Amino acid sequence: MTCPPLLLAAHGTRDQAGVDAFAALAGRVGKLAAADGTRVAGGFIELSAPALRAAVADLAAASPGPMVAVPLMLSAAGHAKGDIPAALARERHRHPGLTWTYARPLGPHATLIDLLAKRVDAEGVEEPAVLVVGRGSTDPDANADVVKTARLLWEGRDYPLAETAFVSLARPGVAEGLERCRLLGARQIVVARYFLFPGVLPDRVTEQAAAYAADHPELDIRCSDVLGDCDEIAALVYERYHEALTGDIRMNCDMCVYRIARPGFEHRVGAPAHPHHHPHDHV
Repeated sequence: MTCPPLLLAAHGTRDQAGVDAFAALAGRVGKLAAADGTRVAGGFIELSAPALRAAVADLAAASPGPMVAVPLMLSAAGHAKGDIPAALARERHRHPGLTWTYARPLGPHATLIDLLAKRVDAEGVEEPAVLVVGRGSTDPDANADVVKTARLLWEGRDYPLAETAFVSLARPGVAEGLERCRLLGARQIVVARYFLFPGVLPDRVTEQAAAYAADHPELDIRCSDVLGDCDEIAALVYERYHEALTGDIRMNCDMCVYRIARPGFEHRVGAPAHPHHHPHDHV
């Protein structure tokens, strides 16, 4: 049985470094999927090439039937919930017979949180306060995913605190988040840029953090690298692909301590759950 092609769907950026990182990740996923005979192409819905429609045309030329689309998004905000599905709907008109299975976004996921911790630790600060900065959205569900990520990053690690901020569309902003850390007693802060690729918004995080640092020379403020093109994210993308194929769309089990060995909670993996007593329920 031939596996359906895999379409990587991203938003797009005017930053060439971001375009190059996307292309590198698409190539990495393509090499991973080639072992199963799965064709891979990727494109953007706006701002940069290759366009999503070009990637679809490339895949449809050889296989005009079912496909799986994986949104390269860290949370389910407007792009993942509306813009990409709308773009895919337009492609069905361009390519009769084309059908889609739509995977869920990449995060929150243990892989991403572990990568985020590696990026923070690479700054060489011993026990830093961490400010996780996400894109920001008008969708509270997406913002809550970033807050959840920051909390899960903190759990089981030696960071004295972990706060959350956003670079656009939601509060607190970067300066507000840094001020929270300062008021909580932090003197060494790593700003963890929670983005897949380089781009305008990650650069803006760095600029705003630098501006705050200039006004507070008593603080040591550093910005970690973005998650970037790497084997871990390629494997996660392919995991989302197979999850969509099998219909294994889980709730929050990606982060469940009974499934995944999290720092400080490794002993719970595979352990039996012990529900507490419910005296009002006699069944």
